[in-house]
Amino acid sequence: MGMLTTHKISADLYDDGFSLIAIHSNLEDYAITYAINSICGLYLKRMEKDLHLDDRMSFSVFDWDDEINDEYWTLISNKCEVEEEIPSLGLFENNISKRTDYLVRERKEVDYFLKVDAADETMFSHKIKSINQIAKVITAYPLDTQNLKSKRNLIF
Repeated sequence: MGMLTTHKISADLYDDGFSLIAIHSNLEDYAITYAINSICGLYLKRMEKDLHLDDRMSFSVFDWDDEINDEYWTLISNKCEVEEEIPSLGLFENNISKRTDYLVRERKEVDYFLKVDAADETMFSHKIKSINQIAKVITAYPLDTQNLKSKRNLIF
């Protein structure tokens, strides 16, 4: 029995059967989530655990398991603020500098990814149209996952 479960997990890990919507918006994560839920009829909720790539980088994740349509939705922030302490010379206190880090580095222009497993084409493009109607969304479009170098960061 143990063998089977291990196999299933590793199979899932390499399964890139998901579609991705890239969203450009300077809305805060909770605000974009609320807007997407309202306009798309989703029920995304903040996950208890953020996605941690290392000690300092963590990205907020909202998800919803739509059991009726057998779709699993995840909204994930592509950006996180990382605070770094810069040791100072002499009498001054250490400076704290902030920099932005990215979940998918080659797509720094994207603010959020909305990922859906097993999406049907028509529904998918309909959702993209809806997201583009949100006032504070600059643009939203499908992203080809095949050519994403950091694709592994989106599989969790």
